[in-house]
Amino acid sequence: MAQLDPSTRVQDDLFRHVNGRWLDTAEIKPDRATAGSFVTLVDEAEAKVRTIIETAGESPVDDEQRKIADLYASFMDEERVERLGAQPLADELARVDAVTDVPSFVRVLGDLDRQGIGSVFGMYIGPDRGNPDRYVTHLGQGGIGLPDESYYREDDSADIRAAYVTHLTTMFGLAGLDDAEGRAARVMDLETRLAAHHWDRVSCRDAQKTYNLLDVDGLQALSPSFDWASWSEGAQVPAAVIAEVVVSQPSFLEGLETLLVPAELDAWKDWLRWQVVHSASPYLSSAFVAANFEFYGRTLSGTDELRPRWKRGVGFVEGAMGEAVGRIYVRTEFPPASKERMSELIDNLLEAYRQSIAELPWMSEETKQRAHAKLDSFNPKIGHPDEFRDYSALETAPDDLLGNVRRAIAVATDRELAKIGSPIDRDEWYMTPQTVNAYYNPTMNEIVFPAAILQPPFFHADADDAVNYGAIGAVIGHEIGHGFDDQGSQYDGTGALSNWWTDDDREAFEKLTTALVAQYDALSPVGADDRTVNGSLTIGENIGDLGGLGIAYRAFRLTEPGDDPIDGLTPDQRFFISWAQAWQSKVRPAETVRRLTLDPHSPPEFRCNQVVRNIDAFYAAFDVTPDDELWLDEAERVTIW
Repeated sequence: MAQLDPSTRVQDDLFRHVNGRWLDTAEIKPDRATAGSFVTLVDEAEAKVRTIIETAGESPVDDEQRKIADLYASFMDEERVERLGAQPLADELARVDAVTDVPSFVRVLGDLDRQGIGSVFGMYIGPDRGNPDRYVTHLGQGGIGLPDESYYREDDSADIRAAYVTHLTTMFGLAGLDDAEGRAARVMDLETRLAAHHWDRVSCRDAQKTYNLLDVDGLQALSPSFDWASWSEGAQVPAAVIAEVVVSQPSFLEGLETLLVPAELDAWKDWLRWQVVHSASPYLSSAFVAANFEFYGRTLSGTDELRPRWKRGVGFVEGAMGEAVGRIYVRTEFPPASKERMSELIDNLLEAYRQSIAELPWMSEETKQRAHAKLDSFNPKIGHPDEFRDYSALETAPDDLLGNVRRAIAVATDRELAKIGSPIDRDEWYMTPQTVNAYYNPTMNEIVFPAAILQPPFFHADADDAVNYGAIGAVIGHEIGHGFDDQGSQYDGTGALSNWWTDDDREAFEKLTTALVAQYDALSPVGADDRTVNGSLTIGENIGDLGGLGIAYRAFRLTEPGDDPIDGLTPDQRFFISWAQAWQSKVRPAETVRRLTLDPHSPPEFRCNQVVRNIDAFYAAFDVTPDDELWLDEAERVTIW
């Protein structure tokens, strides 16, 4: 109650009514682009992980903790890093120098790919959308240093492009390479032409168009000059890994073919030198680190200061051995009572979805039955995996930072490659327990809630139901909702890409989503210079938010909360205030602009306010009328789930 802003009426702006006093006084930390509920939890988890890591360094109890200590010690050894300067780049740069033609370029590219040095494509191993009982390799577009293809063509990004060329020039100079300006210009020119073959982010959301299963001959035919056998030899990738591949953007590989020609070899070599320098820069001397931050931190996100070295060291250890850290983290940070309470909440949310689906006026009984079948097969995961990853293959040294980086990436790569031909591991987690987030995985039909998000203000094991359902309940509902959003609704309960809808039902669903897209297209956040939300890019998350809160409210009412007020607020009012508290957030203007281009999530104020504008219960809870700012005519309100 003390945080509520009486100067802003809840009927006009729920987000500011609940968070206004905080917004007026909160300061974003110099090393952050944002502040708010999520960031506070991230900071708390980070501090706890630091203690875990430093304790491992003082008194490791096993080989795994010794490796954690080695990784952190190698990162924190600033004296050695400064002494080495650009020297750790020498071997990789020499390999690039030795490239004499396109085939040798492809082979060296594979060699460097294995070490985590950027490539022209992204690759991962995951369940096959067409047959989710097996793993298959997935291949997608890549090769650009700016965040998105639009940065290479939009007028609004001209200053960022100029800053990027300056950054390239600086980095080539730090690496001791001559003609830094010329190399930077060649890289920018090549990346601009490469970006022209990228699909935009909305197109990349299309689950059908991005599913193109090819055998190795079909893959080779897309870009004949890219010899996959040579690349595989360099990357130490078994033939089975590319025997069948899901290519997300086939036209990108066709475009790559037009650029992978002898006349462009010098440009490609400079591009690969840039990949070597860029991938290593966070682990090199302070000059490299500062230059890297100046562009990727300050220019792109508006962040004022580089994060302290210990925070970057913690991030490095988490990236290399995250589950080893997580194993220790959950011993003290995830009591059994939290899992029991979360299980209860999830069961109630699933039941609320079940009831809501049964009552949908726009969906046929045939499709409702299939939706219920999918809902019944959801697999919730709470807190942490039952079995943690084995890091015995990782070799570490306290005095070899970049070597530790490369070896950790190679071990992780081998772990992924070994999935081909193996049974699906349904116990695998794609986030560590200490991650403040949650996710839905369509090919596993699973909802996953790491331990670190199960903290106030999202979750209180002993809190008032209104508080829990308005916050973590809506998060649970959001993740379940992804199973039925524009993408997830194309997967059945087994995780297969399968049309389980009637044509009429799909048409009705798309009519509702189109209306929601139009709502968000009209929204412009504070600090965005009149730029607006991309409703098509954010539609999946907006469906998740809207369905998540609506179903969380239904689940909350199933608890029969009564009408007794607390601090003068009814249960329904406390529910919506808890929702708004969860989205407490402040974002730097540059970061706001960056997110509007890249982020499939809407800005926090709209995740709060635009959602409640579509929920009738909010109007009843606060007596919202047509004269109020948050009023939306009933005919314009969208209810999908």
